[in-house]
This record gives sequence, structure tokens and C-alpha cells, in this order.
Amino acid sequence: MFSQRIQTQAEVGAAFRTALAGFDPARRPLILGHFDADGLSAVAILARAMERAGRPADLRITGKGENPWSPTLRQELEERAPGGLIVTDLGVREGDILPGVPVLLIDHHVPTGTPGTATVISGNGWVPEPTSSLLAYWCAQGLGDADDLLWLAAMGLIGDMADPDIPELAEAQTRYGKTALRDAVSLVNAPRRTASADAGPALALLLKCASPKELIKGDHPETALLRAAKAEVAAALDSAKRTPPKVRGQIAMIRFSSPCQIHPLVAQSWRGRLKDKIVLAVNTGYRPGWVHFAARTATGTDLIRFLAEHRPAGAGEEYGSGHVQATGGALRPADWNEFAARIGFPEEKVPE
Repeated sequence: MFSQRIQTQAEVGAAFRTALAGFDPARRPLILGHFDADGLSAVAILARAMERAGRPADLRITGKGENPWSPTLRQELEERAPGGLIVTDLGVREGDILPGVPVLLIDHHVPTGTPGTATVISGNGWVPEPTSSLLAYWCAQGLGDADDLLWLAAMGLIGDMADPDIPELAEAQTRYGKTALRDAVSLVNAPRRTASADAGPALALLLKCASPKELIKGDHPETALLRAAKAEVAAALDSAKRTPPKVRGQIAMIRFSSPCQIHPLVAQSWRGRLKDKIVLAVNTGYRPGWVHFAARTATGTDLIRFLAEHRPAGAGEEYGSGHVQATGGALRPADWNEFAARIGFPEEKVPE
């Protein structure tokens, strides 16, 4: 089932029920999600809803550089042998993730291929666009009452889109408070940007808390871990933001080295100041053997297309997925050097 056939909220819930019906009831399903606020919230919503419906699931959050189409993660999934696999907020790409196992993708990013025989529930192309967490909330409603999980959907919406014009967000802000939701998103997003990229404490809070105010209050030990993570990221970001951009034509590049995932934050911070440029924040220290970068722009340029037009020969699935106005990628040194030369920055090569 592909996203084009799903046009309404009710159809999302129905598609979710149909997908679950195809899972092997003798084995626990596995929910695999991204480690940002949207992905974590989606995992928490699905896990809590399925637990209530008598279908408890195992959970797995991705770490640095992991994606479900990579051989290493695929091998782990094969060894787990789940009765079904739900993948959320990790994209829609070419090829089967886990052949022989029913797979459901819940996502809102621009698809880059057909994921084999997987069922796809996608918000891409909807106006307004539902994030993965909102899609998960609609899935949960397909299983029963999920009203108390609305705040989780709102956190994913805020984390990915700031303040979209979506009724569920407006309702959540009225019920739980706009400031509380934003503060909770800031905390939940922090661990995945740290050097360790361990989002486990954030997910634990989303699974146990009943509101954003409970999450940020500090009664749970995980909140202190999130605050420490936020301080670590803030220090790294403060250092990287002092790096001046290099500008060539329509492109502005800011290059630095940090083990923290701050390149999207750096790109976003310069986007407003360089409104007529494509901003590339390049991080050579995030993951050994890779150059990571984030692309943002206020020009209206389709960044997915821009990266496709400059794609180096060796680029893999880590390159050029996401949103048309917010994307990025990861390249091996040789491929980065080719890419940098193509966009007019040959001096920005790294050792191969």
C-alpha cells in the first residue's frame, strides 16, 4: 500500500490495523524509529497504543549513522526475527528492509525509492503535512482511544515544523501549554545531538510521562540526563557558530569539527542571516570516516534536487534525503572531495 492511496486520517488508522493484522501473532513486533523528537514521539505513541491493544512491541532507536537499509542494522533486525517491523521517521527508500517479514513504514519525508513490499503510510505531499508522530497518533486512534497521547504528537510537530497550522497542535497547546511543549521538545531533542547520541533516556520519559510538564519537572532521573545533554550541545553549538561562512555564488559553507550533531542547528542559524544563499554546515568530526553536512535555505530552492544535481558518484543512501528545504547527508572523504569541488569549494577537501 502506498501513500498516494491514503488520503484521510481515517484511512491512516485503517491502514495501520490492516498492517498489524498481517504480523505474526506468535512473535513480538519491533518498532524502529529515528532519534529526534518526531521519531521518538512516534515510537512512544505506537508502543503505548499497541501495549493497550494487547500487542506489546520491542523498541529500537537508531544511533549515529544508522538506517534500516544498511547491512549492519539489517543483520541485527534479522537476528531479532520480529513478527513484524514498524519503521518510523527514517525515510522511504529503495528496497526491502527485512525480506520475509511484514514491514510498515510511517514517515513524512520525500520518498527516494520503493521500499519493496512494505506498506507505506506517508504524510509527504499532504497540505498541511503531518509529521511521523502525528501519523502515529492517527494510527493509535485506529486501535482505540488515544486522546491522552496527543501531547506526544504535538512534540513531534513542534520538533520538525516549529508551529504548523494543524488542529491537533492547536488543541495540544491549549490543553498542555505552548511553553511546556516547547521546553519538553528542547530537552528530548538534546541527547541525540550529543557525542554519544544516546536517546534512550528521552524515549524512557516519553513512555512514562503523562504530560510535557511532568517531563520537564525533574521528578524522573532521566530529566537530569537530558539537561546535561542540552548543556553539552549548547557549548558545542556556541563554539561552531563562531566559524564565519565562506560564500561562493549561491552557496555559503560553514565548516567545523564536532562530535555533536550540531550541523543542522548551525545551518538553521545562518539560514536567516544569509537569506539569498543555500547554507551548508559541514561537520568533519561527527563520525570517523565521514563528512556530515546539513543544507538549509530561505531562497525556495529545492534542496533535494540541488543535491541530486551535484551528487558524487560514490554517494549512498546517507545522501540527499529529507525535505526540500531541509536536507543534508553524509559522504566518505573521497566523495566529499568530489562534491566540494563540484559546488565550487575545491580547497575544502579532507584527507582520503
